[in-house]
Amino acid sequence: MFFHGYCIDMSRKACAHLKQVNLDAKGKTKGCEECEKTGDEWVHLRVCLSCGHVGCCDSSKNKHATKHFRGTEHPIIKSFEPDEDWKWCYIDETFME
Repeated sequence: MFFHGYCIDMSRKACAHLKQVNLDAKGKTKGCEECEKTGDEWVHLRVCLSCGHVGCCDSSKNKHATKHFRGTEHPIIKSFEPDEDWKWCYIDETFME
């Protein structure tokens, strides 16, 4: 649910970081950028809404999406999986639709 530029998840926790990202960001690659370079595999993909970096999820052994957040502090990712339309704010630890 969106309200005046803020996103509110099911628990009504607001995320003010949506103003800092590009909700239309496109992934720079079709797979995890780092895993593609090393030949590793991933479980699911996430795209950074600040810069378009594509990283693997925390169920993947390398957890590149989270490592990208820790290195850049880019706050929000979204699923890069077909038919999934959710976002996650690392800072507020909030899921959004």
